[in-house]
Amino acid sequence: MDRKTSLIVITGPTGSGKTGIALRLAGKYPLEVISADSMQVYRHMDIATAKPTPEELSLLPHHLIDVVDPDEEFNAGMFVSLARQKISEVRARRAIPVVVGGTGLYIKALIYGLASAPPRSEKVRAHLKSVADEKGSPHLWGLLYRLDPETARNLGQNDRVRIVRSLEIMILTGRRPGEFYHEHGFSRPYYEVCTVCVVPGRDRLNENIDSRVIRMMESGLIEETKRLLALGYSPGLRSMQTLAYKHIIGYLESRVGLDLAVSLIQRDTRRYAKRQLTWMRSHYESSTFHPPEDAFPILEGMLRDEVSNPEEG
Repeated sequence: MDRKTSLIVITGPTGSGKTGIALRLAGKYPLEVISADSMQVYRHMDIATAKPTPEELSLLPHHLIDVVDPDEEFNAGMFVSLARQKISEVRARRAIPVVVGGTGLYIKALIYGLASAPPRSEKVRAHLKSVADEKGSPHLWGLLYRLDPETARNLGQNDRVRIVRSLEIMILTGRRPGEFYHEHGFSRPYYEVCTVCVVPGRDRLNENIDSRVIRMMESGLIEETKRLLALGYSPGLRSMQTLAYKHIIGYLESRVGLDLAVSLIQRDTRRYAKRQLTWMRSHYESSTFHPPEDAFPILEGMLRDEVSNPEEG
């Protein structure tokens, strides 16, 4: 593929309306979505991850959802490999691939590639995981924060996989993970990218998130969580530690009431959106940020150019 093939990216925090905008655009243009969402890759996890509905999928094809089971590994490297393959396939069908999602690491890796880092060490990982099992992931996060505050601030305290990987790199090399990223430089993009970051006002975003959680409950989030547990997926899995499942499991285990569980999901999702925005503001130009009502016509203009200049795209 030409290194300068164009690519449209629609990103933004959870609850910002990215999928809705993509669906509106699909009514006018031959789009196919490359999903850049680190949770929608898991099978059986539909409601909590806000996957597109079957009706929405019939209107707008999505790729890289339902890729692995909840107990299987999926990482940025796997995403890049699969996403580039799907982008080529969509282009071959003379459709327009549009990357849609809020997992900033996946999008950055797709555009710039991955920084080189030491291979994994099962011995080191086993030790770190045993510490996490005994003392909890927040304990490991605290250790990482003391050693590398910059990396720790970009990770949630329960993001065991990335915390373990960051500490593993430091143990194996004596260097902070960020040093590898800085050496990479991320200055030679694989694609010529047009990015639109959809950002509603804070109050509107919080309202969207709170309403979405209520819709999840009404759509059967409790039943989905029960099914996952019945299939044998442990509450300790990284995929099960997502913002919704862990609090519903707390309710099912009678550790919290249902109203409190819902409130905690809403609170944690708002905090997650805030972390996403912090990351995005440090990686994207301010000119890429737009409220939903402005994002749509801007993207429509990009797509008009794409359709009128297909060989350049």
